[in-house]
Amino acid sequence: MSEVAIRVSGASKCYQVYDKPHDRIKQALFPRIGRSLGLSSRKYFKEFWALRDVSFEVRRGDTVGIIGRNGSGKSTLLQMICGTLSPTSGSIQVNGRVAALLELGAGFNPEFTGRENVFMSASILGLSHAEIEARLDRILAFADIGDFVDQPVKVYSSGMYVRLAFAVIAHVDADIMVVDEALAVGDAVFVQKCMRFLRAFRERGTLLFVSHDTGSVLSFCQSALWLDRGIMRMHASAQETTQAYIEYCAQESYGDEVKLQALDQREGKASASRPAAKPVEEIRLELFDNIAHSDGWKSGAASIASVTLTNLDDPGKPYFFGGEHVSLRVVAEAHREMKSPILGFFVKDSLGQSLFGEHTFTHVQPPLDVAAGNLLEAEFVFHLPLLPNGDYSMTVSVAEGDPLTNTQHHWLHDAVIIKVSSPSLRYGLVGIPFERVRMEIAAPK
Repeated sequence: MSEVAIRVSGASKCYQVYDKPHDRIKQALFPRIGRSLGLSSRKYFKEFWALRDVSFEVRRGDTVGIIGRNGSGKSTLLQMICGTLSPTSGSIQVNGRVAALLELGAGFNPEFTGRENVFMSASILGLSHAEIEARLDRILAFADIGDFVDQPVKVYSSGMYVRLAFAVIAHVDADIMVVDEALAVGDAVFVQKCMRFLRAFRERGTLLFVSHDTGSVLSFCQSALWLDRGIMRMHASAQETTQAYIEYCAQESYGDEVKLQALDQREGKASASRPAAKPVEEIRLELFDNIAHSDGWKSGAASIASVTLTNLDDPGKPYFFGGEHVSLRVVAEAHREMKSPILGFFVKDSLGQSLFGEHTFTHVQPPLDVAAGNLLEAEFVFHLPLLPNGDYSMTVSVAEGDPLTNTQHHWLHDAVIIKVSSPSLRYGLVGIPFERVRMEIAAPK
């Protein structure tokens, strides 16, 4: 098979925009009459070029981000790659099966039930009826919309739409996957599930990922393509493209009042001053226990019983501002004798990136042995970071062995959901030092 998954050569798309409905009839009739009489014909429409002369290649196995402001032509380009639109000029070559999650509800018949739409959508993507039957249980389990699967999709919420649509494209063995901003309407747990799938898909397929969040593109994609008013401004590494796009957007927002200039990285380092720190009360962080609904796996040897986060300075406070001295306690139950158990956690952002975490192995030596029926309690003491706004989740696990060779007996992807809201914007990933980590054998139930 070709090493090029997608080749776009001089692709342009022009729409005819009419001021009045009857102008369409005039355009359909009068030019033909004029040509038959040898007269010059008049146009009754205005041309709108959604894309102009766009050319690029995506190699098999690449992950490419597409960025640009609203109206820049991103969705038009994706629809042409998927085959639902034809270019006015130029050509698009796609090698492999494409599965796409474009605008919300695209490809679904609102009068059909969710189950009927699964069969219709999957068959359009190339699966036979027998193949869909064989995968139906996995598709419905991934979507997790319960009895609504047998209701018309016109009664679905936006979140249920995207759950079902993503579940279908995740099970059609696509070579190329195209994901637009539709995931933005999903809840935190489902978005984490989708990002885990997309990270695994990157290992075997080609991915086009559209987002207004340049941080997502920077962390998730190898390269990025920037569209501006239908013209491709840049196609380079994700870092180079997002940096240029951020500077452009800043200049657009400032207008003529401020003129931005590129900085020499060697200049200004010594004289740069830091702005005064803002009070930590600007940020608010809330936690929600999600153990009962968390994805993951278990071996039966041990299980996570509880996860709690406590403010050591004010134990009764139900929420956090960031920066507090906190204690995270993870309790697990051993269902058989275990040698060298390990309790650990890590916090992920909405893309599934690990922000920070820790485990007990390097802090609790020599390793403990625990008998069947006993509880293990681990405590991690640290200061909460100041996180940017958004949804986060905490993965928690109990394992046996050492960090290099171990068996994960109970792994919960989203044991705790963390929602962060702040009136000021914050950026960047975090890393924090741990003051104290301990683990002990607690009394049995």
